[in-house]
Amino acid sequence: MNADQAIDIIKKLILDLLADQLQYFLVEVKIKPTNNVKVYLDGDQGITIEKCISINRPLYKQLEEMKLFPNDDFSLEVSSPGLDEPLKLHRQYVKNVGRPVEVILKDGVKVEGKLLAATEEGITVEEVKGKNKKKEVLAHEFLFDNIKSTKLQVVF
Repeated sequence: MNADQAIDIIKKLILDLLADQLQYFLVEVKIKPTNNVKVYLDGDQGITIEKCISINRPLYKQLEEMKLFPNDDFSLEVSSPGLDEPLKLHRQYVKNVGRPVEVILKDGVKVEGKLLAATEEGITVEEVKGKNKKKEVLAHEFLFDNIKSTKLQVVF
């Protein structure tokens, strides 16, 4: 079995575990060559470590029972994507409206600003250039097709 097949099986198991908890959603499943399975979950109001643990335990047991990895040689991490992971799903964009983001377009252009809106087709980002009297506020609309990555920005 290759990694893509294993990922598909794991995704189905997770979706079954989340079936009655519609506020939570699967963002991504990754399998490293060392059979380190990383599952990224999120929620419309965020996700707690306790919720990640409550998914990790039954998922780990299911993976062991299925013998998905030879000699049960695997590790499993269930977590939220964290700030260093780019936004991947429309639902993540909607959840983070109002927060500062860094958008990198496929042509290399980088825009930092506040995420104002997210539609099915794209996002609107408010960029502030200059200060005081030279301050200029620009609203940019980007189609998802033109976005390479969008990351949340931490402001202190």
